[in-house]
Amino acid sequence: MALDNHHTRVSKFVSLVLRHDPAAAGITLDPQGWASLSALIDGAAKAGVALDRAALAVIMAESDKARFELSDDGERIRAVHGHSVDVETHGPAETPPDILWHGTAQRFLPAILTEGLTSGARRFVHLSETAEMAREVGARHGRPAVLTVSASDMAAQGFAFYRSSSGVWLTPAVPSRFLTQA
Repeated sequence: MALDNHHTRVSKFVSLVLRHDPAAAGITLDPQGWASLSALIDGAAKAGVALDRAALAVIMAESDKARFELSDDGERIRAVHGHSVDVETHGPAETPPDILWHGTAQRFLPAILTEGLTSGARRFVHLSETAEMAREVGARHGRPAVLTVSASDMAAQGFAFYRSSSGVWLTPAVPSRFLTQA
């Protein structure tokens, strides 16, 4: 189910704050990216964004992107991945599956196939466990293209992989030699 306009606006604001600019809500993130949920709600109000626990529950239940997680006690919140701020939301490095996928827009293929995948403003490249998930990601940016990543070959050569709580695989970069167009 899709979010309505209000919840989409709130979700985008929470993403901005928890992934890129905590100061937009006047909050700070701990080293693992957690923030006080109460502080986030108060900061959103000061920024003119109507956020409460009920709206957050709708966003978390209805969004297909699993962007946020609550602490076990429900008092803290963090973005799962996609940060440009310096936080560590992942656990230890893990052995990836043999193949992972990356979704992008067709218009980016020439540069990616030449230069590889870089994290850009984010801390990690995001990889999917299925080609279909990657296709959905690519479709958000235009006509989708899917790349196959030889993750086991990368891991054998010392590249680190992390798995977020939402199932997205993270790695700092993917050199072009590990990519093929699916």
